[in-house]
Amino acid sequence: MEKIEALAAALNKSKRLVVFTGAGISCPSGIPDFRSADGLYNRKTNLRYAPEQIISHSFFERDPDLFYTFYKSAMVYPDAKPNAAHRFFAALEAPGREVTVVTQNIDGLHQAAGSSRVLELHGSIHRNFCQRCGKAFSLDEILAQPGVPHCDCGGIIKPDVVLYEEPLDDNTVWQAVCAIEQADVMVIVGTSLAVYPAASYLRYFRGDSLILINKSETPYDGRADLAFHEDVVAVVNAVQSQMQ
Repeated sequence: MEKIEALAAALNKSKRLVVFTGAGISCPSGIPDFRSADGLYNRKTNLRYAPEQIISHSFFERDPDLFYTFYKSAMVYPDAKPNAAHRFFAALEAPGREVTVVTQNIDGLHQAAGSSRVLELHGSIHRNFCQRCGKAFSLDEILAQPGVPHCDCGGIIKPDVVLYEEPLDDNTVWQAVCAIEQADVMVIVGTSLAVYPAASYLRYFRGDSLILINKSETPYDGRADLAFHEDVVAVVNAVQSQMQ
């Protein structure tokens, strides 16, 4: 309980909070993570290729049919809803407290929970664009088409997600680094901090409290002022009663 009280105190006094999230925050919403024993990368499939190969830029260009077979079945969860953790961090937005969510997730659940400033390092399944003419498409429009979705102009539609071999968006990265530099409290949730360059952005934090919530240990545990190796929903449910 002492750690929960310390977490509540840090959040209560924060004026510029950054919440840095990975796949673990969305697991309670029914979306699998990537690297755990039950994660996406360790699931057996009938496909001839590893997931890391399929969700690469070169594979998308070479075999969009197989890419979309995997993408639609394993990467997209249209019925997923925000869980208590998404809602908790959205509710921290208040007069006098600026909250920026920097996320590696592509599911859009932070926005669905009500967070108003979300920086999506790896893009979003909810944005899709024709590679030929640039026309935008919603997720529903993509899923309504069997196989590879095409634009009216005949071009193939690509999700606005960052695939392997693709760079992150420079403007999103710049905004994320600025927010981290200016934050007085940073909460890292549901990430192994093994994905670069995103994990490297933590070095820009110079604030008062660095808090880490992840089921397994991470390389940054020793730098954290508070580290919780628990389910994030359990942590936020406990801390809610301590918040002002």
